[in-house]
Amino acid sequence: MNRLKLGLPKGSLQEASLQLFRRAGFEISVNPRSYFPAIDDDEIECMLIRAQEMARYVEDGILDAGLTGLDWILENEAAVVEVADLVYAKQTFGKVRWVLAAPEKSPIQSVKDLQGKIIATELVGVTKRYLEKNGVKAKVEFSWGATEVKPPVLADAIVEVTETGSSLRANGLRIVETVLESNTKFIANSKAWEDNWKREKIQTLVLLLKGAIEAAGKVGLMLNVRREDLESVLAVLPALKRPTVSNLSEPDWVAVNTVIEEKTVREIIPRLKAANAQGIVEYPLNKIVI
Repeated sequence: MNRLKLGLPKGSLQEASLQLFRRAGFEISVNPRSYFPAIDDDEIECMLIRAQEMARYVEDGILDAGLTGLDWILENEAAVVEVADLVYAKQTFGKVRWVLAAPEKSPIQSVKDLQGKIIATELVGVTKRYLEKNGVKAKVEFSWGATEVKPPVLADAIVEVTETGSSLRANGLRIVETVLESNTKFIANSKAWEDNWKREKIQTLVLLLKGAIEAAGKVGLMLNVRREDLESVLAVLPALKRPTVSNLSEPDWVAVNTVIEEKTVREIIPRLKAANAQGIVEYPLNKIVI
């Protein structure tokens, strides 16, 4: 049997990734004592790998494909096929930033102020290349963790990943510059990508995962309305594209089906009711394939 060796990110992205796969239709069970989760697809073999190492294992062919961040692809300078962007993070469905941060009272205002300074980061290679690009010579030290607490005693500044900036602020740090914007990518080994069966399997996976991301934060709405009130109802509805309008058995009535942002539902439903819509049903969405 053909089988795709798939790497899933272990660590901060793990739970968000597993939830994404569930919404895409794949049930993955993780045994805390094993690095090989079970998946309800006999054609896929999963392995949990730290995102920091994923690109290297995919490049070497130990894995056929995997999910990791653009940041770690660049850090490892890995030669992999970047199949698709999967824009989700551990807290939000968005991108993360690697930022240069310094203590609130520090005189550091730009990367140029780091000449001769010490910078702590986990993203050593990218940071060194960023400094070189800006003509700055500084000492870049690998940080094993708790990077935010190192300035000003153990380092003058840090390069750290953030989604909201709240952890940096809590540790008395301010953002000086953005070094790199990153998001999760679905990557493949170049030889695996040339294999017709594996490429088709990867493309199917990506299609379903992107559909699950597209559906995040959205719901479906169905309702019935008299033809004479249809225009006023449609004026209320923001839509993914154009709402679907279908004929009902009663010639004077139609059904309307659309997709909207979940956070707008509480405002839109009363307005729909005021426009004479009836039988309004809100339902959850797992995937939207565009």
